[in-house]
Amino acid sequence: MWRDRVALLHVEGNQSSHGKSSVEHIKIEAPPKGKIVPKVRSVRAAEAGDDDLLGLPDNVIGELVAGQLLTSPRPSGRHAFATSMLNDSLVPPFTKSFEDDPRGWVFLFEPKLHLGTDVLVPDLAAWRRERIPSVPVEAAIDLAPDWVGEILSPSTARSDRVQKMPAYSKHDVEYLWLLDPIAETLEVYQRESERWLLLTTHGGNSVVRAAPFDAIERGLDSLWA
Repeated sequence: MWRDRVALLHVEGNQSSHGKSSVEHIKIEAPPKGKIVPKVRSVRAAEAGDDDLLGLPDNVIGELVAGQLLTSPRPSGRHAFATSMLNDSLVPPFTKSFEDDPRGWVFLFEPKLHLGTDVLVPDLAAWRRERIPSVPVEAAIDLAPDWVGEILSPSTARSDRVQKMPAYSKHDVEYLWLLDPIAETLEVYQRESERWLLLTTHGGNSVVRAAPFDAIERGLDSLWA
């Protein structure tokens, strides 16, 4: 289906009194058969905001990073599988085992993070329970997570690295994992002095301990479809 392929992003605007273009509406259409276009499109507008996100269809993920609107199609099957398996490997030992313990974690799948003017939707995010004692009721969360897990795909890898990684650092996310189910690799980063420090890189069927969840070992082979 086209939603697993490429979206053509059309932005129509007009000239404001200051001579700057402003977004009126955004329309996502299926690409013509046989036509190859970039899989992730971004649009910089004078005042890109929540209204631009509300105009997107349900099968498109929209984010705002540094005033730029990013859109991407819903994840592929391999991407979704890796996300589910990673979540399943972390939740039991770090949530259920510490249900009433501040050392535990709260995990959320594709949370909508409202951090300053940025709106970010990571594949997975987790907060130390001492910072967020219960699961938030609100759809939008304004507390930056302690850990973010992004599953890379051909349609998102560039924006994940070039735009979202600096945004997570700016908002004081402490740990970041980049998992590539195609290359079968895991990169583990820790924020240090407003920059990302690459701690370790793992691949294939390795059995690893990866911060901040290095209290237990896990095999990567279960993450690859």
